[in-house]
Amino acid sequence: MAPRSKSKAAYMISSVAEQYGIHPQTLRLYEREGLLKPSRSDGNTRLYTEQDLERLEVILHLTRDLGVNLAGVEIILNMREKMRQMHEEVENFVETLNQEMSTRSREAAPQAPSGVRTLIRLVDAKRR
Repeated sequence: MAPRSKSKAAYMISSVAEQYGIHPQTLRLYEREGLLKPSRSDGNTRLYTEQDLERLEVILHLTRDLGVNLAGVEIILNMREKMRQMHEEVENFVETLNQEMSTRSREAAPQAPSGVRTLIRLVDAKRR
């Protein structure tokens, strides 16, 4: 697949089809199946963003290289999205937990003996 530079550009169906060596009807099929959702211009022309092209690359890898049918592609794409959401939730939870631990250790530090206060400061510094 052709490397692309990151930009906010939108590409028309003909250029995307040519870039990836597929027929425009294949892109329309992916849209009908709900695998791609390009935006539309005022004249109703399909416009593919960088995000659409990244998704297309995954679809093409699954179908061309791994032999996955379109029903399987849909399941895999849905699972990838759920995994991304779960990863984001876990990251948010860990960040909240670290903030809470840091707050509690600072509150406990003045009451702790000198050596323990030093240890708490080192742990806090390591977390950052």
